[in-house]
Amino acid sequence: MTRGNNKNIVFRVAKDYERYLELLARFKRELAFDLYHYCLMPNHVHLLVRTTQAQDFSLFMKKINLSYFRYYKQKYQWVGHFWQDRYKSQPVGKDDYFIQCGKYIELNPVRAGLVEDPGDYQFSSYRYYCQGQLNPLLTNDIFYDQLGVSAAEKREAYRRLVVGDLVTASYQKSSWGSEQQRYNENKKTGYHIITN
Repeated sequence: MTRGNNKNIVFRVAKDYERYLELLARFKRELAFDLYHYCLMPNHVHLLVRTTQAQDFSLFMKKINLSYFRYYKQKYQWVGHFWQDRYKSQPVGKDDYFIQCGKYIELNPVRAGLVEDPGDYQFSSYRYYCQGQLNPLLTNDIFYDQLGVSAAEKREAYRRLVVGDLVTASYQKSSWGSEQQRYNENKKTGYHIITN
């Protein structure tokens, strides 16, 4: 997760979100990482990514944060700190928790009261998984193909996982994530969730 300084708005209009996604596409070509889930919120960004090399992850975050800051600074004559501190990241293993991270990310607009259905929010990966919307930025979640045989079955199963009452209730807790033991076990997987 990377957030605007003092929780300031970092995306004011649709073009700002689109610019950030363009930068993601550019740096994905340069650094060859996998992006599994994302959500761009008005004052912060969530990404679930995997890079080949650990140093590529830091380089990617540095490049995208700096590039987007330059765009925003020029467009809005911004002065001062833009991003709050360094990005935050947490390793994620190849277990059921992986798809839970994707659901957590894509439910952000619902929890924030921006939409009632995650499908109504256009700046996340949810529409790719649940509506079959083409999105060249994304690599299929490593567990997505296990949700069904046909594309329609997978989309419906994923929709049920994300918006089901049990899942939605679980994300109303004040804290989430893995225990320290899981954190230590997953340190070397190369998968990261960048989140709040």
